Amino acid sequence: MPRRNLGVSLEINRYTYYPSGQKRGVCTVVKTMTPKKPNSALRKVARVRLSNKQEVTAYIPGMGHELAEHSVVLIRGGRVKDLPGVKYHIIRGKYDTSGVTGRKQGRSLYGTKKSGATSGAQAAATVGAQAATAKSAPAEGGATNA
Repeated sequence: MPRRNLGVSLEINRYTYYPSGQKRGVCTVVKTMTPKKPNSALRKVARVRLSNKQEVTAYIPGMGHELAEHSVVLIRGGRVKDLPGVKYHIIRGKYDTSGVTGRKQGRSLYGTKKSGATSGAQAAATVGAQAATAKSAPAEGGATNA
C-alpha cells in the first residue's frame, strides 16, 4: 500500500475554524453582489482584511450604510445563503459602522439605539424642572387668600 504524501493537504477548501467569535478588520473593497438563482437583488458586501492578515468577504446587513475603503469594522460568523463565498456578517453600530436609522424592531442586530426613550436621570431632571416652573407661576384666574 503506497504511503500518503504528507506534504499535500487533502482539506484545501474547508471552512476555517477560529476560536474568536468576532474579529476586527479594515475594508479593502465595498461593492454589491448579485445572488444565486432564483433570487434577484444587489446585496451589499465588503472585502475585509482581518487583524490576523486573512482577507474575507462579509455581508453588510440592514438598509443603507456609509462604509468605504479603509473603514474599520467588526465581523462575526454567519453565512448568507444566496451569496456564494460570503460566510461572515459585519456588526452594525461598532467602530466605523453606524446603526440602521429608523429601525423599530429587531434593533440589537442592526446597532440601533432605543428612540424616544429617556434615561432615569433625564426623566428626573425633566420632572424637577416642571415642578419648579409650576411653583413659580401663579395660578390662573384664582383668587388670593389674603
